[in-house]
Amino acid sequence: MGHHKQYTAQFKAKVAMEAIRGEKTVNELAGLYQVHPTQINEWKKRALEGMPELFADGRGKRREDDEEIQAQLYQQIGQLKVELDFLKKKTGMLG
Repeated sequence: MGHHKQYTAQFKAKVAMEAIRGEKTVNELAGLYQVHPTQINEWKKRALEGMPELFADGRGKRREDDEEIQAQLYQQIGQLKVELDFLKKKTGMLG
């Protein structure tokens, strides 16, 4: 009986789609499906990020896609690091 519940891909997709549709708030969905709001936001983000790939022509593009995804990841990580450093400096000034 672990704390971490395993959700099926279908369940995640369903909840993510509802979050994207926006008829209910993330908090409402969290209560409805017994899922943490943070989790729902994560699934929503992943769904939105993955969507372009679903419509992309899959033939002979795999290689480029992988490289592009890696580049995007590095960019995001870099961005996060910059934001973190900025926040550290900001909070450091208060101390």
